[in-house]
Amino acid sequence: MSEDRLDVEVAIVGAGIAGLAAALAMKKVGIKSIVVVESAAGLRSTGAALGLFPNAWRALDVLGIAHKLIPLYPPLRKFRVTHTSTGETQEVSLDGAPVLRGMEVRVVHRRALLESLAEELPPGTIRFSSKLTSITRQKPTDASSGVILDLEDGTVIRAKALIGCDGVHSAVARWLGLSTPIDSGRGAVRGLSVYPDGHGFSSGSQQFLGKNERTGFFPMNDKEIYWFITRRSNPSDKDMAKEPDLILKNVTETMAKGFPPAFRDVVNHSELSTVSWAPLKFRLPWDVVVGPTHRGSVAVAGDAMHPMTPDLGQGGCAALEDAVVLGRNIAATLHIDGSVDAEKVERCLDDFVRERRWRAAGLIAGAYVSGRIQQGGSGWWESAVKFIRDGAFYRYMFPRIVSSVVGYDCGPLPITLVPA
Repeated sequence: MSEDRLDVEVAIVGAGIAGLAAALAMKKVGIKSIVVVESAAGLRSTGAALGLFPNAWRALDVLGIAHKLIPLYPPLRKFRVTHTSTGETQEVSLDGAPVLRGMEVRVVHRRALLESLAEELPPGTIRFSSKLTSITRQKPTDASSGVILDLEDGTVIRAKALIGCDGVHSAVARWLGLSTPIDSGRGAVRGLSVYPDGHGFSSGSQQFLGKNERTGFFPMNDKEIYWFITRRSNPSDKDMAKEPDLILKNVTETMAKGFPPAFRDVVNHSELSTVSWAPLKFRLPWDVVVGPTHRGSVAVAGDAMHPMTPDLGQGGCAALEDAVVLGRNIAATLHIDGSVDAEKVERCLDDFVRERRWRAAGLIAGAYVSGRIQQGGSGWWESAVKFIRDGAFYRYMFPRIVSSVVGYDCGPLPITLVPA
């Protein structure tokens, strides 16, 4: 085992969307030394793709990388929802959402987003294959002191601030004492399909509502389509979680059986390496509002702070918002040489959480309720919800919910006077 000691201003655990975006925001405000610790050997791209709404594009514009991605992906102007039991199709327009030019809803490759963020960071910022084993305060009796991170390979990192961006199963969130995310009772299969000669679908998305499942696909460009299935979890689902071939077999033979040929054709064009299944988990909204989302010089962001179900498409978008808000708040702790004032870190993180907690809690609740309404099912309660879904949800409620959510503006980053 190697022994290495590293002193930095800010340490970030997790090189996902939240972690890389937070590192970039901090670089842009002038923090002189940042390290991102990632347990995987490289950038993770589980989930294949994700939708980015106008609120996310505002954050990416502030971070300086929106221009890299916008030309690659056409905007989604509308989506169609088809009820498989009746064949009725409803069309929902996204044109009413508050957008700026180029900031419409777009579905992007997760890896393309991660690479665009990572390439803006100084070489060596991300330490791959680095598993966190422990977190301790530099001064055990001082809640506002910096932290010491011990890594599995023997590396010791001392930082004035620690931001946990390590996802739903966050080790930093556990250290803080946050409640464990709970299972929504649903799971999702996701995949990416490739048509070398072109798929021929329009740029709008298509969703299909079954009795117990909801499926959909989103053309990303003229050759690639992102697709998903959500349904109530079965005990046997976990057996296939790490076997893409079993997941795809289950989809083609069981899950997608009652859905139209167009969707089954998309599934049959899947790139096997992109197919994944995961339970849909979320943190209770009130735990985000009143729980220990930060303590002293330690805080969490992204899914480590506010895991949510994907039914509003806001998980990645909220993580990008977090990064900008975090960067703006931590900028208030900087000295002219780019170092962080350790005595101001606790107040900075308190301000960050204060600004984000109600927004995050609202997104969690909105996504959960939206998912329950859209999912359908059997039984008297589900039948009542299904009545709302089929009669009013997509026609009246969903467009207003989306417009209210994506109109959020995370604000700018301050202009730094720190020398480059």
